[in-house]
Amino acid sequence: MLSLIRDAAVVNHAPAGCAGDFGMFNLYNRYGQTKRQLPLSNAHLISTNLSSEDAVFGATQKLIEAVREAHRRFQPRAVFVTASCVSGIIGEDLESAVREVERELGIPVITVGCEGFCSQVWATGWDKAFDAILRRIVKPVRNRRPELINIINFIGDDYFIDLLRPLGLVSNLIVPFTTIEQLEQISEAGATVQMCPTLGTHLGAGLERQYGVPEIKSPPPYGLAATDAWLREVGHVTGKQTEAEQLIASERVAIAPELESLRQLFGGARAFVAAGPAHGHGFMCLLSDLGMQLVGACGWHHDAEQDHGDPAGDTLHHFVQNHGNVPYGVCHKQPYEFVNLIRRVAPDVLVIRHPSLAIGGAKLGIPTFFVDDEHLAIGYRGLLRYGRKIADWYKNPSLERNLARHTRLPYSQWWLGQPPYSLLAGAP
Repeated sequence: MLSLIRDAAVVNHAPAGCAGDFGMFNLYNRYGQTKRQLPLSNAHLISTNLSSEDAVFGATQKLIEAVREAHRRFQPRAVFVTASCVSGIIGEDLESAVREVERELGIPVITVGCEGFCSQVWATGWDKAFDAILRRIVKPVRNRRPELINIINFIGDDYFIDLLRPLGLVSNLIVPFTTIEQLEQISEAGATVQMCPTLGTHLGAGLERQYGVPEIKSPPPYGLAATDAWLREVGHVTGKQTEAEQLIASERVAIAPELESLRQLFGGARAFVAAGPAHGHGFMCLLSDLGMQLVGACGWHHDAEQDHGDPAGDTLHHFVQNHGNVPYGVCHKQPYEFVNLIRRVAPDVLVIRHPSLAIGGAKLGIPTFFVDDEHLAIGYRGLLRYGRKIADWYKNPSLERNLARHTRLPYSQWWLGQPPYSLLAGAP
């Protein structure tokens, strides 16, 4: 994520082949840039390429030279130094190592301790990166901009422009594709929202605690009920309650004819959702609003603290409250388990946010919609955009049907005959 700040550089203190922040840049590069943001190419990334000798004797000087090289090549406004499992295991003191070179270069050189073993929750890496931005990049308020709304996002086009414009508000997507100067000024915004509470809560709470920027704690605006609640909360925080109510009423009326048409198309269709918790819960609401029957869902992870807190921001609670209970599992990332599960459930539509696992549904002959832009679905118009996209898959399943006819699954009939949870400890 730090590699997507336009005028910063990232030095990954790691052996060759250790992805670090490189993987995030490749993800964005693979699936394209957003339409309303400036493109990013040739990300400013350097690895110290630790050797076995470095792992024994340390590589402080190599790190210092890498920071100097990043400054020479890219002339960045800031350099982020990210730790790896190797540098963490050998106890490399990154903070002391960069202190002198920071004074030498005259720019912030910021350490981010995000070793893979430091937490059992992968989202901790985001917290560490956001903490570095809060500590060293964000500046005190100079001119408060109450119309500016920070939107902490993962990847996606800026559909918030159209959603917030009727309220007289302006979207400010962070952190991907921003500059250091933009990040310095996020303390001046009127409010902060996050598209994924698991990833964005640390930064949102920090901005509220340190700079008085209110954090919107309503679930992301996926589906009718969540969009209503989200707009009302934004309106309450920014003093736009009347405008929010007017927008809710007018948009509900505007989308009603096409929404009814989509509901008739999908009526009775059985759907399954597989995604990260907050996004997945939002997709579940969307499919229910489109008239589909949710026969199950799974999240890639579950954090008892983040995902079961205040009901106002608890996306799973929001779904159950508005749409009822569905069978729900956690961490079905092993393909053998995922394919077994989906094969048994046999939905008419599979909505999934994982490119590698999406092929599993397609090989079973199930129309599979891979979510590459989670912002596509936000707001009332997003419900229609999402419905149209899924309708393309639902009405024309020939690709998946042909793939299933010519594909042999790599799993034995014995395994496919077992309950998908049979290998878990304590399973019946």
